[in-house]
Amino acid sequence: MIVRDSRTIHSACVFHNGTLILPDRLVENGVVICESGRISIAAPRSEVALPAGAAFVDARGGYISPGFIDIHSHGGGGADFMDGTPVAVRSALREHARHGTTTIFPTTTAGTADHVEQMLHGCLEVRDEWSVYDGARIGGAHFYGPYFADEMIGAHPRDVSRRPDPEEYMPLFDLGIIRIATCAAELPGAEAFCAEASRRGYLVTCGHSNSTWQEMQRCFDAGLRHVDHFWSAMSSVSSLRQRFGILRHPMQAGMEQFVLMQPEMSTEVIADGCHLSPELLTFAFRMKGVRRLCLVTDSSRAVGMPPGEYVLGPADAGARFTSNGRVGYQPVEGCLASTVVGMDVMVRNMGEMSGASLCETMRMASLTPAERVGMEREIGSLEGGKRADVLVLDQKLTVQRVFIDGQEFAIDERPATD
Repeated sequence: MIVRDSRTIHSACVFHNGTLILPDRLVENGVVICESGRISIAAPRSEVALPAGAAFVDARGGYISPGFIDIHSHGGGGADFMDGTPVAVRSALREHARHGTTTIFPTTTAGTADHVEQMLHGCLEVRDEWSVYDGARIGGAHFYGPYFADEMIGAHPRDVSRRPDPEEYMPLFDLGIIRIATCAAELPGAEAFCAEASRRGYLVTCGHSNSTWQEMQRCFDAGLRHVDHFWSAMSSVSSLRQRFGILRHPMQAGMEQFVLMQPEMSTEVIADGCHLSPELLTFAFRMKGVRRLCLVTDSSRAVGMPPGEYVLGPADAGARFTSNGRVGYQPVEGCLASTVVGMDVMVRNMGEMSGASLCETMRMASLTPAERVGMEREIGSLEGGKRADVLVLDQKLTVQRVFIDGQEFAIDERPATD
């Protein structure tokens, strides 16, 4: 690991004078030793011999935690990933790194084929040329739009949702950047989409969908294992009543019931304090548990920006929304439009609102998403051999310092392009 301390370059780093947040316990007066970009050991100070010549990072009595992992993010810092340029991608990555996210999965919106392809190429270029100066590391792309149900499009650009077409998605899959793939389960071709995405090892998800239990089951059999932003733009007993009418069918079970009943299914919640009430956050936590519930930002370009008017999706063709500094919304359509805060806010809110312990809350923002995308051997916790993605937090869980691959990201530095 390379740590720059004044003019000295160190090959090892010791995080000390803080409480370690591990998946199953807190370790007071713990240390994390990192070398060559990897964690060597995380343990109580009394059990560790410190390497000579190392740089020391003082947590000042706060917490030492793994970096956050966000599997659902559309942008930040004034940029949407769907803008499609490396400049836009880096602006968003830097903004999320300031909030403690060290691995991120840039997420498409509903958009044209050209916009989606441009976004994926932009992420590819940044991923392949990445340095810590760019901010959060790209773990892969989340192919999220455009395979949405029309009636569940939410705040996304309208008139571009469509059925999954292998002539469209197969070349995109072949780019080698996608790691998560979403499709509404009721669409024609959804099962084939899920089967191909699962064959490639993706986390296969359902979102912006008005699907029934039976439609979810068919996609589950094809590899579906996750549902995007629980309770947002998803089927319910009442929405399916409207879809099928009151005379032709009895009331139907939908996505909520399927996710809660199927132990292999995971989901995610937006804990910004505006999308879901404390009761819903508590319910999701207690029903699914920390191994099947992820915290996500579902963030827009308005993260880190002042209140005002913004665009969700490509700057030249997205859907307009308003940020009031707490959440994005579309006043005319009457719906929320993504979030305007980072993962640090989600972590603090989840702990305060759901009754989850600090270890449980942190797991939902780190190890659990890593497990769901199959990257838990590399990232997600303070364990020997994993990437040295480490946060220093104060006692209020405010981000103080961010290290990615053992290199410090300057959270207060803002390039002219940001």
